[in-house]
Amino acid sequence: MSYTIVDTDCTLVAEADGFLRTCAAGTDRTYAYLLVDHLRWLRFAGLDTGSVSLEDLRHYMAAVGAEYRGPFGLPWRESKRPYGHSALKAAASCLKGFYLHLSVRGVNAALGERLRLSRLPTRADRRRAMLGHVLHTLPANPLAPDQRVRRHPKMLPEGAREALLGAVSCARDRMVVTWLADGGFRIGELCGLRLIDLHLREQAPCGQCRGAHVHICHREDNANRARAKTKAPWAWRDGTVCGGTVRRVSPAMIHTYFDYITTQYPAQPAHGHLLVSLHGSSLGRPWSTAAARGMLRRAAARLDIGQVTPHAFRHSFATAVLDAAHGNALIARDAGGWASAATVEQVYGHVDVHDPVFAAALEQVWGHRP
Repeated sequence: MSYTIVDTDCTLVAEADGFLRTCAAGTDRTYAYLLVDHLRWLRFAGLDTGSVSLEDLRHYMAAVGAEYRGPFGLPWRESKRPYGHSALKAAASCLKGFYLHLSVRGVNAALGERLRLSRLPTRADRRRAMLGHVLHTLPANPLAPDQRVRRHPKMLPEGAREALLGAVSCARDRMVVTWLADGGFRIGELCGLRLIDLHLREQAPCGQCRGAHVHICHREDNANRARAKTKAPWAWRDGTVCGGTVRRVSPAMIHTYFDYITTQYPAQPAHGHLLVSLHGSSLGRPWSTAAARGMLRRAAARLDIGQVTPHAFRHSFATAVLDAAHGNALIARDAGGWASAATVEQVYGHVDVHDPVFAAALEQVWGHRP
């Protein structure tokens, strides 16, 4: 599935289409939505891709939510929320790539030169890159927001899992709560699962995990448009799914799965998705991520426990696994499917200041040895 941009008269926007064709699957979708907003702003501000300057692009970034010391210009997107930090980084990358693509083709070469900046690599850059010890420079983006120190994320309210299991009304919803809590799934991963991805018995024929597990496979053709973030390669071999991201499942997850399959799952669905809609005009169709979020939101509102999002389950899962593994980020990384153990340590690694080990370490440094 590919994405492009058309104008108000349904003609193709050739500059945007040429750039989006160079993007990988998934990235083109994100960049297409970001570019639509930017192209609308260009028309609103009386500019075009051949005349826009770096300062104009900084004004645009300020208009969508970036910090900027100076006049913002005309109001923009007044009825919409500003971009968050992650969206601002994605928008900066999109704009840089778009205008570099145009400059190579002779459009606004002066802007392209100003966007071709470089910086010195940090220790984290060297650790992440292959042959990082020989790195001398890395590309920089003058539009990117300042890097923020990531704080410990918001987790589920205390006792939320048990309360939600009692508040939801059907076997499918109990399964969703259990799988989010015990598996640390992203909501796109969970709604994108198909029955063939589930190997819920010992010694499955894929040979990739001895225990019960699932294979998270990135697919672009899901009817509910749910996609796994990680694009690990996978294949269909001898009637068995192999590859993808392998994730272990708990006995409670298996129990809720069989409860759902035997009581509510429709007979012989054509699509093969795991989660399906149980009511209304979409009865039997694959369940969307928006519907899953809505179910959790309504259940939390009935319980009056504050906001509950699918990603809060993932945060709680990561913290619990990291604590149980005594800070071993490699175990937490593989349990939750993160790409980097450094991300797990940075975001979820924290210490209890009341821990006796923490106090003993400070006393040793201070010289109060027993």
